[in-house]
Amino acid sequence: MTDILLAVAGAHLSGQPLNHQLADRDAVLVETTATSPDYRLFALATEPPKPGVVRVAEGGAALEVEVWRLSEAAFGSFVAALPQPMGIGKVSLADGTLVSGFIVEPIATEGAEDITRFGGWRGFLAARLAGR
Repeated sequence: MTDILLAVAGAHLSGQPLNHQLADRDAVLVETTATSPDYRLFALATEPPKPGVVRVAEGGAALEVEVWRLSEAAFGSFVAALPQPMGIGKVSLADGTLVSGFIVEPIATEGAEDITRFGGWRGFLAARLAGR
């Protein structure tokens, strides 16, 4: 069996409310890195709050992500449990590597705040706590 690398950008990051879904599947944190600079990040109206990652042709930025290693079986059960509008696609990392990663249905970004300027979910949460 082959392990699968999964890039996460929001509620599944270490210390965030959905990280247990990775831990429960014995996922292993490989690294904290960034995407290539062609993504935008949106604060979605979900519970718990989470961001949506969208690849764009222009106006994107590199976003902080964590890359986790899961077995094929764990990855399959993880993906099967994802709620709409979340999905998994290929995400380009800063070094050009393509890994599986979170993407969101574009309709979910309609009316959502564009939070790309914060460089990632943690940056957005820190700014919100600081009142910015």
